[in-house]
Amino acid sequence: MPKKLIAEALGTAILVLFGCGSAVLAGADIGLTGISLAFGLAIVAAAYGLGAISGAHLNPAVSLGMVTAGRMTVGEFVSYAVAQVIGAILGAGILYLIASGKPGFTMGAWALGSNGFGPGYLGEYALGAALVFEFVATFLFVTVILGATGPKAAAGFAGLAIGLTLAAIHLVGINVTGVSVNPARSIGPALFAGGEALSQLWVFIVAPLAGGALAGMIYGMGLTRADA
Repeated sequence: MPKKLIAEALGTAILVLFGCGSAVLAGADIGLTGISLAFGLAIVAAAYGLGAISGAHLNPAVSLGMVTAGRMTVGEFVSYAVAQVIGAILGAGILYLIASGKPGFTMGAWALGSNGFGPGYLGEYALGAALVFEFVATFLFVTVILGATGPKAAAGFAGLAIGLTLAAIHLVGINVTGVSVNPARSIGPALFAGGEALSQLWVFIVAPLAGGALAGMIYGMGLTRADA
C-alpha cells in the first residue's frame, strides 16, 4: 500500500503541475485546445508510468467509482483520496513557486488554474450549470475509465482512452468551470488561491464525487460492463 499511495500522490502532482501549469504558464500561447491536451497528456503519462503500481486513479471521484463498482474497498478509497489530495497540494505548491518567479505575478481570485463559476470566471456560467456539467462530465469520465480498465478491454490502450476522454471534456467545459471532474485537482490550487476559489470548492468536491459514485454503481449493475 505505501508504494501505491506514493504513486497516487506523485501522479496527481504531475496532473496538477502539467494541467494547471499549462493554463497558468502558457495559456496565452497555447489557448484552450493546448490546455485541454496538456491535461489529457498528463493523464496518459501518469497512467502508463504509474498505472502498474496503483492503477493511476489520481482522482477521488475515480476511486469512489471503483468502490461502488465493487473493485475497491472503502478503506482503500480513503487512503487513495488522502494521497491524491496531498499530491495535488504538492503540485499546486510547485506551480506557485514557478509562477511567482515572474515579475508582476499576483494571485487573482481564481489563481493557479482554480476551478470556479459565476461572475468574473471565464464564461460566467451559473451555479446550476456548474453542478450539472461537473456531475455529468465526471460520470462519463469514470464510466470510460471503468470500461477501459475492465477485463474485456483492449490491452494497453486504457491510458490513451482515459487521456483522450479527459482532453475532450476540457475542450467542452473549460469555459464553464475550468473543468474539475476531480476533487483533488480542485483542492490543491484553491488552497493557495483562497477567496472565491476556496468558497466555491464544495461544488468541485460534491458534484464529481456524486458523478463518480453513480458511474460505479451502474457499472457494478452490469449496465455498462462488457462481461455482464
